[in-house]
Amino acid sequence: MKSYIVGVGMTKFEKPESRDWQYWDMAKEAGTAALADAGIAYDQVEQVPVGYCFQASTAGQRAAYELGLTGVPVYNVNNNCATGSTALMMARQFVEGGISDCVLALGFEKMKKGALGGGADGGDFKTSPVARHYGIMAAGHGFEMSPPTAQIFGNAAREHMERYGTTAAQLAMVGAKNHRHSANNPNAQFQDVYTVDEILGAKPIHTPLTKLQCSPTSDGAAAAVVVSERFVVRHGLHDKAVEIVAQAMTTDTEASFASGSCIDVVGKPMTRAAGRQVFSASGLGIEDVDVIELHDCFSVNELLTYEALGMCDEGAGGKLVESGATTYGGRWVVNPSGGLISKGHPLGATGLAQAAELVWQLRGQAGARQVPGARTALAHNIGLGGAAVVTMLRRG
Repeated sequence: MKSYIVGVGMTKFEKPESRDWQYWDMAKEAGTAALADAGIAYDQVEQVPVGYCFQASTAGQRAAYELGLTGVPVYNVNNNCATGSTALMMARQFVEGGISDCVLALGFEKMKKGALGGGADGGDFKTSPVARHYGIMAAGHGFEMSPPTAQIFGNAAREHMERYGTTAAQLAMVGAKNHRHSANNPNAQFQDVYTVDEILGAKPIHTPLTKLQCSPTSDGAAAAVVVSERFVVRHGLHDKAVEIVAQAMTTDTEASFASGSCIDVVGKPMTRAAGRQVFSASGLGIEDVDVIELHDCFSVNELLTYEALGMCDEGAGGKLVESGATTYGGRWVVNPSGGLISKGHPLGATGLAQAAELVWQLRGQAGARQVPGARTALAHNIGLGGAAVVTMLRRG
């Protein structure tokens, strides 16, 4: 059975503590927008997977109750930075498995100011779910005083530079591109444009990464209504429907740890495996894709994802962004929303915000950031710890 996204919604992503709202307020805003976009009422929704990382147990119910008290099952989903796309995957599986005809995937996060702590419980990395990941990093690079997540990705960048000759300027080009794209996105946390030199000269976080190459903490929510083909037909939703052609989630295998490389520890093997599964299941290749929203939590991860998805040869990610192939006028437009670096990164909402952007792109509703003639799109969302979700979307 096929599945379709027929409604999407999101809040503006905000700097934590800059807006007077609670997580249920943002969830109501995004969920209401998605239902309105689909043109359906909440009482038509049969199940609700809800993603978040930093709120208490059953926060999903507290949020969904703002949309209606219909008694439908609500599932609380936590998969680190891949949480939103995990909720979307659950919705798709409910529909394609024939269990439900209409499912609302909802994701939100209310975060604190400052860098993420890296998953340690009270600062003790021995108890962290990502202790193995940081252990690999420490064995090869030691452990510095910079924020842990920036440190592990920054060390992946150092390895890429040493191994392939990638330059600090090429890494900064990712940030410059995504900040430039976000200038046209009213939902983005930032809409400022920076030159490569300004990005290189920004506050160092973990060399070679500067502040303008790192995703911020954010508050916000996003949602998607996923339905069956018969629901589309029954309710006359063809003009809104975007097909989820294929989707895959992978988790860490030995390939993440055996090499001792931070490039592998942060998830490149997971991304490669998920991408291959999606390409095989869809019958489409990366060459068929027009627009991509990928997980640029740090600039280096965008380069690693280019390579893992087969957009360029191994080690050539820096050259690809430098060539202009991943922006308007190039082969693909990557992160037209501004990506995590500039749009923001409320963990539970990120994957669903990617889906919202791509639905708008494929419908031709993206305004000043519209990718001309976009018909096929790819989303990539990764969570350290680990999970990688790749989704292929297509407008018929």
